[in-house]
Amino acid sequence: MQDKPIKVDAVTWVDSYGDALFAFALSRLRDRSLAEEAVQETFLSALKSVDQYRQTGSEGAWLMGILKRKVIDQFRAQSKQPLTLENDSAVESLFDKRGNWSKSAKANGSMRLDAIEQEEFRVVFQDCLKKLPPTQASTFWLREVQQESAEEVCKVLGISTSNLWVLMHRARLALAECMKTRLAMENQ
Repeated sequence: MQDKPIKVDAVTWVDSYGDALFAFALSRLRDRSLAEEAVQETFLSALKSVDQYRQTGSEGAWLMGILKRKVIDQFRAQSKQPLTLENDSAVESLFDKRGNWSKSAKANGSMRLDAIEQEEFRVVFQDCLKKLPPTQASTFWLREVQQESAEEVCKVLGISTSNLWVLMHRARLALAECMKTRLAMENQ
């Protein structure tokens, strides 16, 4: 018995799945143009490999699987860009030797934020995250925001466990300094 020929309508894919795929890509990549590119590449890859789609799952799930691989490829590409180290010593006082917040840093502000402060914090945090070197930003985003396991982050970015912890330490320091400076400027 022969399989039914697979009928593909890319316009239907865009209409049916485009928004969900874009939202997923944007939440991971944090850059509109990179997210748009990843979704476009997903549709192109799907069209090129439609003969491999066995219709055992939904088209949406199949497309999402392709998109996830495109996002991982983007993280890998970003992680290969050169790492620059800037002002690591400027914020050493914010953390203890184990990388935890120091007592003085904890004492300097309340962690409770109202809705307006949460939005301000989010904007400042995203701005500071964009200023990090790509490898640090990807590492921090995957580990702390997406809460991926250390093993998964290392696998996705192609880095060693020790490199992961160095990147996380540097990202935390740079984010803390950037946010401290930005929030202090906004409160003046």
